[in-house]
Amino acid sequence: MFKFAIPAVAALGLITIAAQSRATNADAVAPVPAMGWHLSHEGVMAKLAYGVANSDQLALMMTCEPGKAQAVIYGDVQPATPRLVKASTTSRAIDPLDGGIADEARLSLRDPALRTLARSGVLPVEGDAGHFELTADGDERRLIRTFFAYCGTDTV
Repeated sequence: MFKFAIPAVAALGLITIAAQSRATNADAVAPVPAMGWHLSHEGVMAKLAYGVANSDQLALMMTCEPGKAQAVIYGDVQPATPRLVKASTTSRAIDPLDGGIADEARLSLRDPALRTLARSGVLPVEGDAGHFELTADGDERRLIRTFFAYCGTDTV
């Protein structure tokens, strides 16, 4: 009987201590910042990103230069479109998001998925988590339209 009771009491004690530790640590956890669309410029390049503002936590980033017909796309998710052109596997660039190997792709700024983003603020994407949509509110939709206008494709 004691062979069973002593390990059971010890296990209950460990569970209680773990529960108390978890409860005190829960108060110290900061709230998760909201993700959204953000526009920035680096030289002549415009960057439209979906992620946490002022951080490296990005799900998707598109870059373009004025007058170019394509966006370069980086990130953990990519637009769900058959027209996405993956970068060559022979020469891989460094990912500007995390310093690792870039999963770079190119996509025409006139692609239907990007036209939908510009018109309705919804971009269907796919990644390791599956297929889902990134959405934009009113202010974010203005940023998205500004991005496409800057790239020279204001007729998306």
